[in-house]
Amino acid sequence: MRALLVVNHNATTTNARSRDVLAHALRAEMDLEVAHTRRRGHAAELARKAARDGVGVVVALGGDGTVNEVVNGLLTDGPGPDVPALAVVPGGSTNVFARAMGLPRDPVEATGVLLEALSEERTRSIGLGRADGRWFTFCAGLGLDAEVVRRVERARTRGKTATKYLYLRSTVSQYFSGTDRRSPLISLKQPGGAPVEQLSMVIVQNTSPWTYFGTRAVNPSPDASFDTGLDVMAMRALHLPSTLRTAAQILSASPDPHGRRVLRLHDLEEFTLTVERPLAVQVDGDYIGERDEMVFQSEPNALRVLL
Repeated sequence: MRALLVVNHNATTTNARSRDVLAHALRAEMDLEVAHTRRRGHAAELARKAARDGVGVVVALGGDGTVNEVVNGLLTDGPGPDVPALAVVPGGSTNVFARAMGLPRDPVEATGVLLEALSEERTRSIGLGRADGRWFTFCAGLGLDAEVVRRVERARTRGKTATKYLYLRSTVSQYFSGTDRRSPLISLKQPGGAPVEQLSMVIVQNTSPWTYFGTRAVNPSPDASFDTGLDVMAMRALHLPSTLRTAAQILSASPDPHGRRVLRLHDLEEFTLTVERPLAVQVDGDYIGERDEMVFQSEPNALRVLL
């Protein structure tokens, strides 16, 4: 079987030697080509070319950003039976998608699972989300969480490492000094329904969890699944007491965010978010700019994953 291994050489949990070992193990079982990303967006270009060249499997070695780019490249022409299967070897700091799929965090162990799946021709079809046409695998967000992602990305360009403590510091700083907590700006509307207005932030999930804080799952929408539509957890206001209470609920071992300030919606096929002024947006943990309108859609059985 022809396969492409897309390697993010900046992956935080692998080094050159371990990447060579992984490539050697995969090459023993596949007709493997290895390509290293050189810039943002390059992984999508490589995956797009692989899909159009008839490659059978594309393996993403990197974090969630690399996986998201590969998925968008594979699905440039839309889902279909000829789209290569996706395989993931986690190499990032968090690896939400890989962990949601049940893969080991260790790249060597994950490669072993991949080789077993290849020998047994074992795949799983999963649903994905789209945000204004961009595919996402596990989450998207508008407002505070995206502003935190933007702050973290700026810190990383200054040489900081993306640790859980950097995310925690960035969240606290953004909440107290960077986010408009007094003016709910977001409206959510489903086709044929009345809009839900005056929302302060919106988290969209395609699966559970939303992210991890170290080893602890963070779960605003614990019922989200690759087998259903999109789930939404939104805050109607970001007052400190209700925000702290909701944070504790989503970090709980039995998460169940609720209260007057919380909106939760399950298994949505499509909805639109509109904003009075542009707000930050993140997709699969990558900041993608500011928007004043976003259309979200769920696409069932969009992609095959080796597992």
